[in-house]
Amino acid sequence: MKPYQAISLTTLLLAVLGSAIGVVWVRHESRVLFIRLTELQNRRDSLNVEFGRLELEQATWADPSRIDRVARDQLHMVDPKPGDIELIRR
Repeated sequence: MKPYQAISLTTLLLAVLGSAIGVVWVRHESRVLFIRLTELQNRRDSLNVEFGRLELEQATWADPSRIDRVARDQLHMVDPKPGDIELIRR
């Protein structure tokens, strides 16, 4: 085997090995990133469910009939008599 053939063969072998190592590393990184993406999507989905529950709870607490009932029962508030209402104009 001639010296330039040995160098060429060695260079090609190193290029193939480097390429193979690069492929393995990229596939590993891809798997790691895909797992992270799946975790983040699951977290997003759980946060969306929680947000929906919180919106429903907020709507329940802010219901006008509930506010009126709490104002009357717990705070003993009543509607003002027509004579107690004053109109103020600027």
